[in-house]
Amino acid sequence: MPLVAWGYLAFVAGLLAGFGGIALVAALVAIAGIGSSLLRRSITLAALSAMLLGGTLAALSAGKPERARRFHPADSVSTTRLGAARATATRAIDSLFGTDAPMARALLVADQHEIPPEVRDRYARAGMVHMLSISGLHVAIIAAAVILMLRLARISPVPASLAAMLLTAFYVAVIGAPAPAVRSAVMLGVVSSSRALQRPTSPWASLALGGFVPLLDPRTVLDLGYQLSVLGIAGLIGSAALAKRLIGGRFSGVRALLVRDVSASIVATLLTAPVIAWYFGRVSLVAPLANLIATPVVAVLQPTLFLALLLAPIPALGQFVADAALPLLQAFDGIARLASSLPGASVAVIPSLVTVLAGGALVAALLVACLSRYPVRPVSFAAASLAIVAWSPALRLPHSGEMEMHVLDVGQGDAILIRTDRGRWLIIDAGRAWRSGDAGRSTVIPYVMRRGGDVIAFVLSHAHSDHAGGAETVLRSLRPKFFWDAAFPQGSEVYQQTLAAARASGVGWHRVHPGDALPADGVTLRFLAPDSSWMSELADPNDASAIALVEFGSTRFLLMGDAESAEESWLMRNAAGDLRADVLKVGHHGSSTSSTDGFLTAV
Repeated sequence: MPLVAWGYLAFVAGLLAGFGGIALVAALVAIAGIGSSLLRRSITLAALSAMLLGGTLAALSAGKPERARRFHPADSVSTTRLGAARATATRAIDSLFGTDAPMARALLVADQHEIPPEVRDRYARAGMVHMLSISGLHVAIIAAAVILMLRLARISPVPASLAAMLLTAFYVAVIGAPAPAVRSAVMLGVVSSSRALQRPTSPWASLALGGFVPLLDPRTVLDLGYQLSVLGIAGLIGSAALAKRLIGGRFSGVRALLVRDVSASIVATLLTAPVIAWYFGRVSLVAPLANLIATPVVAVLQPTLFLALLLAPIPALGQFVADAALPLLQAFDGIARLASSLPGASVAVIPSLVTVLAGGALVAALLVACLSRYPVRPVSFAAASLAIVAWSPALRLPHSGEMEMHVLDVGQGDAILIRTDRGRWLIIDAGRAWRSGDAGRSTVIPYVMRRGGDVIAFVLSHAHSDHAGGAETVLRSLRPKFFWDAAFPQGSEVYQQTLAAARASGVGWHRVHPGDALPADGVTLRFLAPDSSWMSELADPNDASAIALVEFGSTRFLLMGDAESAEESWLMRNAAGDLRADVLKVGHHGSSTSSTDGFLTAV
């Protein structure tokens, strides 16, 4: 592996350490490495240590990790222009594809906002979720299709490669320059340039250069699409070496092609498994087979979608190509449906940070073993990593000692987590449910397990499904000591299942009354409503929401559930002195039926 690739890995390790809260450890390791390089007179060790230190400092200078922003390759390119081009492309896709537009938007312009959680969960179970993002594979497919068409038109290789580079750059700009697409475009430029100059370039060097460019924004390293893009290409490079060793002189023709494709699918699946487990809480067992079947479909689907987008200004031609792409879209989704429905298609996992890091080390060691002539050492390292994975549930990461409020993204719904000063949790609501899963399984449980710590109590503000959908799963999996709710006599199925889960899991149930308090380490959760006599007159569960005041020292958080103006008025009449808060979670998702002027003034 060339030095530039090792330098890329050192820089990424520094970024992850900086964003992961262990910047001091990484900085000490880097300084020790620089000192050791001076004693050993090793320029390589000094360079790698400097890259590790540089990545750590870049992460610290970037500030706290946020949702990764899309990378724009040059300041001279107007963000407004890129946004306008992407908006135009999105409108064209909506017009061409109708009800299938959400899938087409994901595959063409990296917009997954309209894809329902149950669909993403289906693709995660099938091991195909990386195909829903612009993972770089799509850019490579489009470039390959352009080169093929130009070569069929008898255009020489160098001009064909140059035209493919220009068209790829245009496509990347149109979709808003997401990091994985930028990575793929840079790799294409490096490979094309090396061929034009007739100077061979290591694929690892191409990957490192392609991975470096998007990191001009250090937060890009936290982007899921970027991570899957780099790991997927690393898997393809590693599998090529493995397939070459397996094929030798034993296979030829179709058999050799099958060995290469199966090796690529298995190695890429293994490399991306820790990341998929971290983000989606599951590991797909059918991913190699599903990807093997889906890849040829995507290879035809992607350029067809792109051609429809290019022809959108000519409505008749654009619609003709879009209609031709619809059977391919349906076939692609059908593969995901079939693979995800197979018995044992995936295994639900709740990985901690230690588990994911050890799993990453495991698959990295397996990759090195694929490339090495003497695989004993990397295989031994892989065995040690596997042992850490097995024992990781017994390990606990240290907590900062501060109280934290975490508001999770569960779509239309609520899930709020309070972490005490001793690292334990209070969970208020658990998001919604859908046919194949719920937000408790997909979001709340993985979030808690990754960070460690026991769950003291689960509080259900009210029994509507966008708050209680994941409650049953949370109670059965995390087994909090207490379960509090207002006990509004709604009789919904989801509420009955939640009560049954609490009973089966041995979780103590408590009915909320005004003035009830739950001390949790240095945090106190105090209930202000609802009152049972007030609740007996209600028909809407929203106005029977459990209102919780969370106090930590002099800091106060007021959590309103889905309370509307009627319950706000009751609070102002009966608990006006308790309403002052530093942080207000507004009622009913900020709708016009809540947050009246008088109530906000009281808070």
